[in-house]
Amino acid sequence: MPVLTAPRWLALLTLPLGLAGPALAEEETASAVFAGGCFWCMEEAFDPVEGVLSTTSGFSGGHVENPSYNQVVAGGTGHTEVVEVEYDPEVVDYEALLHVFWRNIDPFAVDRQFCDAGDSYRSAIFPMNAEERALAEASRDALADRFDREIATEINDFEAFYPAEEYHQGYYRKNPVRYRFYKSACRREERLNEIWGDEAGGV
Repeated sequence: MPVLTAPRWLALLTLPLGLAGPALAEEETASAVFAGGCFWCMEEAFDPVEGVLSTTSGFSGGHVENPSYNQVVAGGTGHTEVVEVEYDPEVVDYEALLHVFWRNIDPFAVDRQFCDAGDSYRSAIFPMNAEERALAEASRDALADRFDREIATEINDFEAFYPAEEYHQGYYRKNPVRYRFYKSACRREERLNEIWGDEAGGV
């Protein structure tokens, strides 16, 4: 939870108790960052999960500050498309989010996801602390054992998240026809069903 400055604490103390409580409770959220290829598709995957409060498309894992979409897809920034998931840890935990993540990607694909090729579409998990890294590594190792194959998905410590341009946010809702055409042409659902069967989607 963010640290409250002294003036903010004083302001809260002057409020009636019924108002101060919810203000603090609203801050008790957590964030997770995942790269699963097209960030539009990852928003759609996480939005229905109970306990997920919001999703934001953006970029992580690179060395350029606040890159544009065009810079990232052109290559050279080191970033991959990601989704930042804000969630209520009292309702859904990080392990459950990992479950959904894996079942919405092709964990065997190297530097691509479905029809999108290039390192900006590589899959990755960005844990924010040692506990999240341990859970991410355990989930990856369990999949390697289950499929008896090497898992290509990277696990990289989180450093920064940069939101993508506004027109990318909630794209699957704002442009449903174009989005469905793109997703169908990429054969994303077909490939997920090949890998995961009835588990595809993870929700």
